[in-house]
Order: sequence, then C-alpha cells, then structure tokens
Amino acid sequence: MSADDHQARAGSAPVGVAIITVSDTRTPETDQNKRYISARLTELGHIPAAYRIIKDEPDQVAEALGAMCALDAVQIVLFNGGTGIAPRDTTYDVIIQHLEKTLPGFGELFRMFSYDEVGAAAMLSRAVAGVYRGKLVFSMPGSPNAVQTAMEKLILPQLNHLAWEVVRR
Repeated sequence: MSADDHQARAGSAPVGVAIITVSDTRTPETDQNKRYISARLTELGHIPAAYRIIKDEPDQVAEALGAMCALDAVQIVLFNGGTGIAPRDTTYDVIIQHLEKTLPGFGELFRMFSYDEVGAAAMLSRAVAGVYRGKLVFSMPGSPNAVQTAMEKLILPQLNHLAWEVVRR
C-alpha cells in the first residue's frame, strides 16, 4: 500500500490533541505556542482537547504525560519546550523513558529542517516522538519558530495518518 493509499485510508476525521507547554516563565496569556497550535488545529478541523503549562520538572512532565495520555478525547500529545541541553531541560529525558515505540525520523527530520534555519545549532535540539499508552507523543523545542517548523513540515501534514496508524479508527 502506498503512502497516498495510507493517507486516503486514514481519512480526515477530527483528531483530539493535547498541548503541553513546558516553561518556567510562560502563562496562558503569554503562551503564543498554544495560541498558534490551537488555531492551526482548529483551522484544519481538529480539536485542541486539553492544555497545560508545566514547569520543566521531571515529576510534572511525567504526570502531565500520563494524564494527557489517559484522556479518551486525545489521540496526540504535543509538548513544546524543555528539549535543549541546559541543566533545566529535562522534558526529553522523561519522555524518552516512557515511550514504548519511538519515531526516530521525527527528530532527524526536525533537525534537518532546523539546520536550514539556525545552522549547526540545530544539533542542540532533542526533539523526539513516539507512542505511549496508545497515544502519539511529540516533544519539540519551545521557540515559536521551532514549533511552527515541527507543526507545518512534519506533524500537520501527517496528523490524520499518524492518529489512524496508532488508534486504527
């Protein structure tokens, strides 16, 4: 079956998406990534089904991951922030420990696209994706440009297909 056949089979049913912003400084009023992701999902007929802002603390990341993956209305969980190499960046470390299957291509392609924009600094990103408890989980950097790159070039074009592959609607 070709990629086009898979896309067609996946259909265009709305996908429920949870958005988790990892930040020590952002608030719901200043979280432009949440506004952007929600707007794009809604434009495409998908459902921003849950939202949280958490600190980049391992226990908060693990709790948010578990809580969002437990929601029936959510098929995909999007983390933004906490993917760097600074001591405070622990999101990747927590998520990678929980993933039951990984999608190495997401991080690889994200860094490839990022290289075109930020050069060698792209290697500092620990963007990652995979499956946890029957849900797709994406973790991308928190800069607005990085979120837009991940969403527009990787996640949104495959959203229905990704959800269908894991959930098998």
